Amino acid sequence: MKTLVCNCNHTMPLDGPQLTAALGQTIEPHSQLCRREIVRFQQAAQSTEPLLVACTQEAKLFAALASQTEGVPPPDVRPIRFVNIRETAGWSREAKAAGPKIAALLAAAALPEPEPVPTASYHSAGRCLVIGDAESLDMARKLLADGLELTLLDTGRPGGRAAPAALPLQHEHPVHAGRVRSVRGWLGAFEVDIESANPVDLDVCTRCNACLAACPEGAIGLDYQIDLQRCTGHRDCVQACGAIGAIDFNRGPRADTLQVDLVLDLQPQPSLSLHQPPQGYYAPGSDPLALVRAATELRDLKGSFDKPRFFQYDAKLCAHSRNTLLGCHACIDICSAQAVHSRARLRPDQTPPIAEADSILPTAAQKKPFVEQIEIDPHLCVGCGACTTVCPTGALTYAYPRAPEIGARLRTLLLTAQRAGLKRPTLLFHSQETGAELIGQLGRLAAADPRVRGLPAHVIAVPLWHIASVGMELWLSAFSWGAAEILVLSDNTEAPAYLHALQGQMQLTETLLHGMGYRGARLRLLQTADARELDALLAPPRPTGAVPSIQAQFAALPQKRATLDLALDHLIRHAPAQEVASGAAVIPLPHGAGSPLGAIRVDASRCTLCLSCVGACPAGALADNPQAPQLRFIEKNCVQCGLCVKTCPEDAIRLEPRLLWGPQRSAPQVLNEAQPWRCVRCGKPFGTVQAIEQLVVKLSGHPAFAGDAANRLKMCSDCRVIDMHTRADTTIHDLP
Repeated sequence: MKTLVCNCNHTMPLDGPQLTAALGQTIEPHSQLCRREIVRFQQAAQSTEPLLVACTQEAKLFAALASQTEGVPPPDVRPIRFVNIRETAGWSREAKAAGPKIAALLAAAALPEPEPVPTASYHSAGRCLVIGDAESLDMARKLLADGLELTLLDTGRPGGRAAPAALPLQHEHPVHAGRVRSVRGWLGAFEVDIESANPVDLDVCTRCNACLAACPEGAIGLDYQIDLQRCTGHRDCVQACGAIGAIDFNRGPRADTLQVDLVLDLQPQPSLSLHQPPQGYYAPGSDPLALVRAATELRDLKGSFDKPRFFQYDAKLCAHSRNTLLGCHACIDICSAQAVHSRARLRPDQTPPIAEADSILPTAAQKKPFVEQIEIDPHLCVGCGACTTVCPTGALTYAYPRAPEIGARLRTLLLTAQRAGLKRPTLLFHSQETGAELIGQLGRLAAADPRVRGLPAHVIAVPLWHIASVGMELWLSAFSWGAAEILVLSDNTEAPAYLHALQGQMQLTETLLHGMGYRGARLRLLQTADARELDALLAPPRPTGAVPSIQAQFAALPQKRATLDLALDHLIRHAPAQEVASGAAVIPLPHGAGSPLGAIRVDASRCTLCLSCVGACPAGALADNPQAPQLRFIEKNCVQCGLCVKTCPEDAIRLEPRLLWGPQRSAPQVLNEAQPWRCVRCGKPFGTVQAIEQLVVKLSGHPAFAGDAANRLKMCSDCRVIDMHTRADTTIHDLP
């Protein structure tokens, strides 16, 4: 790939020979590529060779010039890529040492584009429901009426207001009065359940104001709703309304479902309080500027739209439920958009993670057949990826981009930077929108203010769609590729559950690293939306803890657990702690942090080897032995979902989060075994001694096993039938 770099009018140092050696191609820095040296860009653009320009400031100018230059291939044949090396590297107090980082950024930008992903489609005709009091409705009507098809829902006068605002005299839009019971759906497919107890039907009302003049209590305002606390029931308003028939006190509460494409909720307490509401739903609150922004966006939401399907789901790996029991529900708990729903058939005593009444799925979606596990609605999913991060089995994986593509970018960044001379690099994960803007602000401040340092030379910024989309398996892979520290930048707009999950993943990851001997602070969550504060947070000394002596060469795999095992294997093989490197690693992990690694403990005095836990285990971690009464366990497969604990009728199983490493991790271990019981009639082994003895005790009072018949409990199934048919006191009748 042909690469053009520019020092932006000599404002940042660029070492051409260093970049040439690191990238394996001749790099000749320019100083005014977008102005005086623009012909150099045109010459490079006329080639069919892939082209990378290290400037995002003038990307629009370069793209426009390419389209006007003769001989330049069109964008769909040979797209031109752009990468930022100015704010992320060159504009910094450590810019002279940032050459390896710049090389890494250029190498990562030259990687192949991620594979396209499936999309979710939306279709909106612009039917917008506005919810609020009369004054709010009037304001929204003036902003939206010329661009959208409005339906108005008047929720009544706010508390403390002496007189309600007036509804418009012109009957231009459908108007309802009442309250919202529920809101379901997404852009183009909203269902809003409303209930009205107002005696005035606003769709029939002509706004003649005869009822206002007739009401002696002044219980009717220009919003044409009746204050029933002030109304004394003389019904003069009904007589004044006459044949129009808009007022009916005998009409009971009416329920209705409005189907609309968009919702503008102007209530003081919105109907949906989700951290991430569905696309097409806006609740700007009392901020006038937020209302204008919402109105501007709503006006553009007419037509057909596509967005990526951010996830992939493999139900075979899911540990959500087995045998009507509830297991792992980490993805449901963490989703701030309620895009993940349980579809499992559960026993009455097993409460679903989210009650059906709280669902924001449309009615049609709620009536889908059960699939025995979870279901993710791509129309509600916003792509945070937190569900994939906390999924212990890898049943949910992130797809925008996929884990192998993210891993390839991290690996390229780290190996290129180290090959160019950077020791102990740090990765800074940030969102590609607000996070990138914050880092851009920091770079501009560093270029203008000598008190601001900017991004240190060893800190490599990595943009993500959402910071919660990358977790422990890729962090550990990055450490095995040579990263010394990982930082995650939050601008405090993320859902609290996401930050909690990231902190839990960091705790687990750091516990694993410390257990291997990689001491020191390895992961930090930086929470700020201020560039100067970010500069201070990046100020601590560079990490000095040990890194693997040899950088790993493996690539991230599509399977989460496989990538995790590759990273752990490399880190343990090169661990500073010799007892760990020798292959005898047992690292305890914190309880309550959502560990996907661990063992189980079985109380042999309580376990009857009924093996119900074997049938419940979704990961194949528990197994029986066809040759003997044994309960066996493969620790590598355990995901700590807890289904075995809930299934065990004897309450004999406990989870133990930990990392066991070595050959024994993949080998079956015997957790409990017993002597087989032998049939008292034929001597055939069946069951276990403990199970049969408990069965005899529990059924000793049953009439079918009274007296000598109790011996049938000690017989195999064949001998039990023979005994029942051959005993003298047994009578056999032929049925007609």
